[in-house]
Amino acid sequence: MRKISRRSFLSAAAVCGAAAALTACGGSSSSTAASSTASSAAASTSAAASTAEGGEKIVKVALTCDTGTIDDESFNQACWTAVSGYMGDDCQYYIPEADASDEDRETMIRQAVNDGAEVIVCVGYLYGASLAWAAEQYPDVKFIAVDVTQGDIGTDEIPSNCYCITFKEEQAGYLAGYAITKDGKTKLGFLGGMAVPAVIRYGYGYVQGADAAAQELGTNIDINYFYGGQFYGDANITSRMEGWYSNGTQVVFACGGGIYTSAVEAALKSNGYVIGVDVDQNYIGANGVADGTYAYNPFITSAMKGLSEAVSTSLSDIEAGEWSTIAATNGNFGLEDGDYIGLPTDEDSWNFETFTVDEYEAVKEKIKSGEITVDNSSDDATKPTVSEFTTVNYIQ
Repeated sequence: MRKISRRSFLSAAAVCGAAAALTACGGSSSSTAASSTASSAAASTSAAASTAEGGEKIVKVALTCDTGTIDDESFNQACWTAVSGYMGDDCQYYIPEADASDEDRETMIRQAVNDGAEVIVCVGYLYGASLAWAAEQYPDVKFIAVDVTQGDIGTDEIPSNCYCITFKEEQAGYLAGYAITKDGKTKLGFLGGMAVPAVIRYGYGYVQGADAAAQELGTNIDINYFYGGQFYGDANITSRMEGWYSNGTQVVFACGGGIYTSAVEAALKSNGYVIGVDVDQNYIGANGVADGTYAYNPFITSAMKGLSEAVSTSLSDIEAGEWSTIAATNGNFGLEDGDYIGLPTDEDSWNFETFTVDEYEAVKEKIKSGEITVDNSSDDATKPTVSEFTTVNYIQ
């Protein structure tokens, strides 16, 4: 387990040439943290000013992360951005080892409480069993559980001091698959991290969206589908991705924290492309071009969900005296609830060749209105039904 306060994180970012600092923050992470530094004090001051009568000023927040790194350009980093942006220096995060057990996660939560955290944001469904224990052990601590459901916790109902946040990732995946197929790509790939519910929903949505577009176009498409079993890239995954691209795959939806690095590395060797996840990852490609690391920007788009927004709103609700309205509930956010799901439409991030923003808005509205229903199964054994236009190669 590794823990680091925001103050230490910023210090490490400033000297990230040191090997110890690189353990806690990557180069691109340091720029993200630095950019939030200027706003964190203002955000914290604003939060204090907005504490309503009946609310409470939060003194310290802890983020217990999913496996991977804090600077994964995705899941962990988006949640940390929300926590650190809201709390300023009054927060710290904890990183589990890759093979962490429920007991290891309980130890992290215990350490966070001992370090003074009043609110703990737990990231990832693997915290379910640990939350069942922690909610009872620490009844005065408020838990915000991201991508965790009652079923994951395993209790008869969500504990009274816990708020669960989940997203309809299948909708974001659908939009990405639909858009990339309408843009003319016919050889697709999906590289998931671990086969956990959120990643499965992204992937199955991607397959459904691509198939819907293939049917509209009357075009045959092929999709390679694989879970890497981890949330970071390595030589073995890169080698597999190189095989995909060299055999004709045009674009890979890289879905699982830092695992995108393997897809990007392989794509750049074959003039291939990637789709980012969780946040708008276009800046990774843009920065790579700017500093000469990449010959071109391989990111066409990103399938996003409002991680930072949902976590920030939850912290704000606590200080506004609204905790009782969200505690013991599961906020499950999709297009029906607002812009919690989608693709980035900023001009710099819209890298499609022919697919237009108007076409995107039209299909998004159909999902929002219910005209299009995306299957939200997260059962790895139950694959999406596809038409005769789509062939999916599920690789074990």
